[in-house]
Amino acid sequence: MSDPLPELSEAQMEIMGVVWDRGEATVADVWKVLSSRRRVARSTVVTMLTRLQEKGWLSCDDDGHAFRYRATQPRATTLNTIVSKLVDTAFGGSAENLVMALLHGRGVSKAEAAEIRRMIDRAEGRKS
Repeated sequence: MSDPLPELSEAQMEIMGVVWDRGEATVADVWKVLSSRRRVARSTVVTMLTRLQEKGWLSCDDDGHAFRYRATQPRATTLNTIVSKLVDTAFGGSAENLVMALLHGRGVSKAEAAEIRRMIDRAEGRKS
């Protein structure tokens, strides 16, 4: 089994989100998305993409016009690892405490609540 990849910072997670959403992304693609949210230098995006590649989170192909970055790990796998670690460290292993913090801190819309109920029903069905 290979060593786990290093943890992602908040900014790195944001970049990975762009790559996951698109399937692959160039520097220009990532810069366009990030700069629509806040001021960010193109050189910063280049540096962060390079570092994510060096750390093993991204692979890169040169198509002759631009470098195209792809995630080496699926989003779902990465998020499951992050959430599991968060539950274990911040919530003492209690998923209930995580959900309570979410409900009391951020809240959920009616649509989100309905989807959560469906997910719980499916999860309970698998356990029976």
